[in-house]
Amino acid sequence: MTTAAPELLTVPDVMARLKVGRTKVYDLIRTHQLASIKIDGARRVPADAVRDFIQSRLAEAA
Repeated sequence: MTTAAPELLTVPDVMARLKVGRTKVYDLIRTHQLASIKIDGARRVPADAVRDFIQSRLAEAA
C-alpha cells in the first residue's frame, strides 16, 4: 500500500493562501509556527501544515 505524497507549497503559494507577505511567511517558519522543509535550497511548506496553522488560529480565536 502506498500513501500519497503530501502536497508541497512554495512560499508564494503560502502567501496567497494566508493573505500575508513574504516576510510574515518566513517569520512563521523561523518561529516554528509553520512547518517547512528545504529541497536543494528551495523552501517548501506542506499543505497540511498550512491547514493545521489555520485550524490552530481558529481554535485560539474561539
